[in-house]
Amino acid sequence: MSQSELGLLGDYERSNFIRLRTMILLRWVAITGQIVALVVAQRLYDLQLELGLCYLAVGVAVIGNLVAMFIFPENKRLSETENFLMVLFDLLQLCFLLFLTGGLNNPFSVLVLGPVTVSAVMLSLRSTVILNAAAFGLISAMVFAHLPLRTGDGVTLRIPDLFIFGQWAAITIALLFLSVYSRRITREMNAMSDALAATQMALARAQKLNDLGGVVAAAAHELGTPLATIKLTSSELMEELDDRPDLQDDARLIREQADRCRDILRSMGRAGKDDLHLRKAPLTAVLREAAEPHETRGKTITLRETAIGDLPQPEILRRPEIIHGLRNLIQNAVDFARTQVWIEAEWSRSHITLRILDDGEGFPPHLLGRIGDPFMRRRRSEADRRARPEYEGMGLGLFIAKTLLERTGAELSFANGAEVTEPQDSGARRGAVVEVVWPREAIVPPNPPRGAALGQNRPFDA
Repeated sequence: MSQSELGLLGDYERSNFIRLRTMILLRWVAITGQIVALVVAQRLYDLQLELGLCYLAVGVAVIGNLVAMFIFPENKRLSETENFLMVLFDLLQLCFLLFLTGGLNNPFSVLVLGPVTVSAVMLSLRSTVILNAAAFGLISAMVFAHLPLRTGDGVTLRIPDLFIFGQWAAITIALLFLSVYSRRITREMNAMSDALAATQMALARAQKLNDLGGVVAAAAHELGTPLATIKLTSSELMEELDDRPDLQDDARLIREQADRCRDILRSMGRAGKDDLHLRKAPLTAVLREAAEPHETRGKTITLRETAIGDLPQPEILRRPEIIHGLRNLIQNAVDFARTQVWIEAEWSRSHITLRILDDGEGFPPHLLGRIGDPFMRRRRSEADRRARPEYEGMGLGLFIAKTLLERTGAELSFANGAEVTEPQDSGARRGAVVEVVWPREAIVPPNPPRGAALGQNRPFDA
């Protein structure tokens, strides 16, 4: 699956998720804090501030909020540019207040980190870099240019130059660290959210196909008896109407159309097998169903089965999660194999284990710990591009497979064949190895009482 096929959202589209009302509310909180700080500084500590300019800066923010509230609808969502301009305005307004109130001598100078952190979370990389550069330039300028803080007695409040430098260095480092940290965490959360959405889409598609096949199979099963009755009756009419050729032709036409309906239902029924008789199937049958789409891709797929103890082959649930998850794992093995893929099934009284192996180069050793993470990109070499030009892997297929199979109670592990195969394997099975282990009770339904009926086919949920 490619990113374009899934319609996954980039930074630019995600910035459109932010509502104007949210930004207005946050700005009201900032305005309230600024007014309280100015009142406390003047009334409680008797600081001599340029109150006219300070309240002018706060008033500009108030006017901007009021204009936004009365001109735009409450449900308006901001574009990337609008979000960028609003955050930039907040940064400039805050830095102007700091300039009027002592610059970096003001302990509230750390609030410069707020707008930059917000931009790292919701804006594009370009906008975040611009805001970081603007914040860095403004705090650097305030080291040298700011209005001093004075008390009512005329005493200038100023911290030593060493602490000013420390304040500047700390804010600069925090700007860089918080931006990178917030952006990285947000991107990983968004990637996981997108991948989970893709998983749900894949599962829903598989379930729809399964349900559609079940409807067809059920229709073929239910209509089999009346079609057989029509065919038998038409055959008897043909024998009794030897002396009425015109009516005999009509009876023959009825029989032919009944045969045609039977053939149509039979061909459609091959698309799905979900009725009560096939809610479960032998383990190897499910594995062959999962591998079937990849058997004609030029690689040999070998299925091996092993029973631990004297146990018959189990019949497991034909859940879409199992089939789709295994199909993705097999697809990945076929994509990277040279000529051979092995599927090994092993069962005991407590567990069912599957291993999917190939004779390719295996997983990159430095990525083994991250196998199953969504959107795990790796730069492809030119030789790899020539060998498999159609492959656009992002790690999403393995993530979907891992997520779907874990929902059925499975535990997955990934390794390379060189680490787990024995020397007598002659080096053939030295590619990737994926092991899937279920507790037996997770996918093997209990056997019904002897002689009990399955019951009628139930309609699918809407």
